[in-house]
Amino acid sequence: MKNSKTLVLLLLFMVVSITAPAQNQAFEVQVKGAGEPLLFFPGFACTDEVWDEIVTELSKKYECHVYTFAGFGDVPPVAFPWYPKVEEAVLDYIKSNNLENAIPIGHSLGGTLALSLATKENVFEKLIIVDALTATGALMIPNYKSEHMVYDSPYNNRVLTMGEGDFRAMATQMASGMTLHQEKQDQIVDWMLKADRKTYVYGYTDYLKVDLRKAVSAIQIPVTIFAATHPFGKEMVKKTYEEQYKNLADYDLRFAEGSAHFIMYDKPKWLVEQLIAVLTNNE
Repeated sequence: MKNSKTLVLLLLFMVVSITAPAQNQAFEVQVKGAGEPLLFFPGFACTDEVWDEIVTELSKKYECHVYTFAGFGDVPPVAFPWYPKVEEAVLDYIKSNNLENAIPIGHSLGGTLALSLATKENVFEKLIIVDALTATGALMIPNYKSEHMVYDSPYNNRVLTMGEGDFRAMATQMASGMTLHQEKQDQIVDWMLKADRKTYVYGYTDYLKVDLRKAVSAIQIPVTIFAATHPFGKEMVKKTYEEQYKNLADYDLRFAEGSAHFIMYDKPKWLVEQLIAVLTNNE
């Protein structure tokens, strides 16, 4: 009985020793499974739960580090600028936990983050990008320039002061196009409502400032990109990705046909099969 208690305490200490450094560095992380390390970066406002179905499968053979960024879920917000703090903290976590040559799997914002880290330091074996761009702002905003993305703007000020009813209505409208499943749309809305409002507003401004269109030319490791085709269609999506990634020397673009932005919700089985194929080089 004594040995059993000692083992439990040791395991608790190991979990704390893994997660504690991150909790003061702009994110929290859950570690599941054992084997080659994978880093799961969620999209904006999402928690680690967005990866649950995928991690359930991959953690059988891999050590999965699954992130929730500051200001989302139950993770307290951090001072601004938000995105640079997240980026720096993730890089510190990788180095302090000897995770060089890990493989990041990033969705949306998380995919952009993985690309950004790869442009700065050689810390990954390969990149797996799930419906993410090099410059989201350039797709959304006419005459886009990174320096034009500022916190003090009419849109930001309106969303900051928006009542919960109006914010819920906005979140519901946005989520309706992100996945084809109503219950998952409801989950996305819940995450948006739970998010720290300033992080939701200013953090997204930070995200829109990120422009890696030229910087990705520095990436020399294999990159696989999964792109959702709904609702715009394969040809338009293909054109968008080819324009955004034109300075990346080599990448493998694969289409999740009939899936909206949250591919892990709309085509989970397909995504798991694709990820395993990429991870094992069995393509």
